[in-house]
Amino acid sequence: MAELLAASLIRDVPDFPKPGILFKDITPVLEDPKAFKEVIQLMAQDAKACGAEVIVGIESRGFVFGCPIALELDLPFAMTRKLGKLPFDKITEEYALEYGTNTVEMHVDAIKPGQKAYIVDDLLATGGTAAAAQRLIERLGGQVCGCGFMIELSFLKGREVLLGLPVKALLEF
Repeated sequence: MAELLAASLIRDVPDFPKPGILFKDITPVLEDPKAFKEVIQLMAQDAKACGAEVIVGIESRGFVFGCPIALELDLPFAMTRKLGKLPFDKITEEYALEYGTNTVEMHVDAIKPGQKAYIVDDLLATGGTAAAAQRLIERLGGQVCGCGFMIELSFLKGREVLLGLPVKALLEF
């Protein structure tokens, strides 16, 4: 396959959001309809191949990719959100950060028992948020058939946290 158009558009922003971090800025990909469409189509192919019945996006950039994937495949879209953002009955899942913890939540009716879910986010770093989303899906009776990311920061070993799950990243840094 030819090189992904998006690869040439991602820009490095040094010292963001804090000193010592090299941030991968995806906004130029979103601003280029051809590149964005290519990313959505490739991620949708992977979701379809695993038999996904629902697309689960992780707040917030997982929504940017997950919604068009769900539309492309004519599937429902479910949100994994930060604590306190969902208005209806919900379940929560805590996950570890480098210093402390964070919590994500899903509506209790977001996943149907036995439903195959495909988790989507823009970037796989440590894998903590995606693993928390996996636990939420499983607690609701669903099963995760795969995870899709535009970018994987492989040096952070997030894939290791998602053992047993098919993980697909379009670009690796």
